[in-house]
Amino acid sequence: MNIRKIGAVGAGQMGAGIAQICAQSGYDVYLCDISPDALDTALQCIDADLRRLVERGKLTTDEADAAAARITTGTDYEGFRDCQVAIEAAVEDEAVKKDILSKLCAVLPADAIITTNTSTISITRLATQTDRPGRFLGTHFMNPVPKLELVELIRGIATEEETFRIIQDFAVKLGKVPISAEDFPAFVVHRIVMPMVNEAIYTLYEGVGSVENIDTAMRLGTHHPMGPLELADFIGLDTCLGIMHTLHDGLADSKYRPCPLLVKYVEAGWLGRKTGRGFYDYSSDTPVPTR
Repeated sequence: MNIRKIGAVGAGQMGAGIAQICAQSGYDVYLCDISPDALDTALQCIDADLRRLVERGKLTTDEADAAAARITTGTDYEGFRDCQVAIEAAVEDEAVKKDILSKLCAVLPADAIITTNTSTISITRLATQTDRPGRFLGTHFMNPVPKLELVELIRGIATEEETFRIIQDFAVKLGKVPISAEDFPAFVVHRIVMPMVNEAIYTLYEGVGSVENIDTAMRLGTHHPMGPLELADFIGLDTCLGIMHTLHDGLADSKYRPCPLLVKYVEAGWLGRKTGRGFYDYSSDTPVPTR
């Protein structure tokens, strides 16, 4: 397949990051979202990141300008009509994703490949909402997309080997290192990371350590770049809770039971960095533990 144009649905942090790396790699990109404001914000974030890369000597000014020029945006699906690959990167809500996939199938060329950036939802189940389950698979990029090298490639039960190989080569051209993951709840990365985060919250909940002590212990004792509670705030506590529910429901193992303290924080609307408060309060220049 001669891939020339990529379509991405969702102009949040993940969708914007995917659009950026595709444009940097020489592909034309159509970025779609229902919110014009979200699209404006995404373009501003992409431009700011490209300028930082120029300042660091990673890109020339001409390369950054060319990458930005390759991205077009819109709130409708017409821009997908000439895409060879469409990447769904909307909110982690199965009903929303199924609706998007149905709309994509109505406009994409018959041989186009569709991928989803889901971090938890069954690829096989999502594929049934398309008219091309053989040309559908999961591409779980890591956050932040431009910085982290990994992408998990997840086959559904009907995914064709040719589809997998095309997207594997595509991921390499984006400068990513693709790994193959089986279609089980949370795949590889979140299957391992989220129980660690959940256990750190249990450690706080049971009074074994404070927020600062838990994060310091993991940063200095295991050389993690972020402590698990800081990481939870970065990911979003609502996202963490959703993944733990997916693991608990999908694998029926009590070791994946979400910590009650995580549930309480989400119920309070303390979702981490995006709301200004989670396990840390971000209202000042230096984050302060909330417990």
